Order: sequence, then structure tokens, then C-alpha cells
Amino acid sequence: MNEQPTTHFGYRDVPVADKQKLVGEVFTSVAKNYDLMNDLMSFGVHRLWKRHFVAVSGVRKGDRVLDLAGGTGDIAALLKPVLGEQGEVVVGDINAAMLGVGRDRLTDRGLVGGLRWAQLNAECLPFPDNSFDAVTMAFGLRNVTDKDTALADICRVLKPGGRLLVLEFSRVQSELFNKLYHFHSFKVLPKLGRLFAGDADSYQYLAESIRKHPDQATLKGMMERAGFGKVEVRNLSNGIVAIHRAYKF
Repeated sequence: MNEQPTTHFGYRDVPVADKQKLVGEVFTSVAKNYDLMNDLMSFGVHRLWKRHFVAVSGVRKGDRVLDLAGGTGDIAALLKPVLGEQGEVVVGDINAAMLGVGRDRLTDRGLVGGLRWAQLNAECLPFPDNSFDAVTMAFGLRNVTDKDTALADICRVLKPGGRLLVLEFSRVQSELFNKLYHFHSFKVLPKLGRLFAGDADSYQYLAESIRKHPDQATLKGMMERAGFGKVEVRNLSNGIVAIHRAYKF
């Protein structure tokens, strides 16, 4: 009997076919409290990280940008003033609940024009080759089952000269700071999740998913193997998160 291939879901090994459903359940659970989740995980600093991420993205007026795992609308809202009226953001997310929260939030703010919303899987993007000037992905890559496949398909839909920008939790550089961060992630965060969102398990998974995500150098190598060039890495907050920027040539 052939054993089913497995992958990680946090610290658990699960069948590859099950991971997408399990991750979907987590984000459906946390969708309404997603900002709270990020505030608890980052002490609110995620808002500054996201602003910096967009500021160094290199996107220009009139660009067409695909924002993956963008269901909350945070990155799209920051990109719109940069892109101007002629630019467009396609917000893609695999989770319908997350997309609904983000679309409603931006609509309430009067942000409608130049935005499209698409439920999609990052491993199999429903767009033609050479469709986008840039692809952004903030705090979503670590939840993708097959990251290599996703990176290759992102490269496919980018125009030549286009950029991929990934903002993701990464490997803390200071040993002492890493110990404090580990304590917060596994001892404090799940308790805060139970207290404020009534959901300790989802917050436990999110902490574990950070530890299972490839570190800065490993992700850089994965991007290069997917066909990207000139991959640059910028650590923020001692490596709690990192920005990876790569180009399609």
C-alpha cells in the first residue's frame, strides 16, 4: 500500500490533500478578528511593516498588481494611492471569508475603483502569462501547501522585468530576542487568542506555521529556483519579518 504524501500543518504532519482545507478552517475562524490576530502577534507593528513594504515595493502609477493572500485589503488600500486612477489591484485569496471581510472594509472606506477581488489558489493562478507588473504577498506564503509551485506560477504571470515582493515572518537574528519571541508566540499568544477571540487553537497553529516557514536564505534559494533573479532580502525588527524582493528577467 502506498502511503499518502504528507506536509506540515503547524507542527503536525498531515496528508498534502488535507492541508488546504485545514488552513481554510483556521482563516475562516479568524477572519473577523484578523487585525486583532496580527496586533497580538506583532504588538501592532504589522501596520508599520506593511506601510514600509509598500513604500519599498517600487510600484508606479498605472501598474497592475496582483496582491495574493490579500483578503483583508490592507495592502490593496496602501497600494491604491501609489497606483493612481489608471492602476489596478487584483486582490486574490483562497479564503472566501477573508475576501468578504476585506471587500466590505474597503467598500466602507469608499475604495472601489481599480480593485478586483478573486478567490483563487496561489499554486494555480487563473491569469495569462505576463499579466502583472508586480505581485505582492504579505503574511500568506507560509500557509501555501506547495510553495515551489506557487512561486513558479507567480513568475509565470509576471511581465518580464516585473517584481515579486513577499513580506513574511522569518528567522529572528538575535538568540536572546528569539527566546523572548518564542515565549510570546507559544506561551502568550494562544492564551490571548482564547481571551480575545475565543480561539486558542488557530493562534497556536499560526505560531507554529511561523517556525515551519523557510528562513531568509532558504526562501531566497527557492525564489531563484523558481526562475527569479536579483533576489534581495531585507530584515525588519531583527528578522521577525523579512521582505524578499525578486525580479523576472
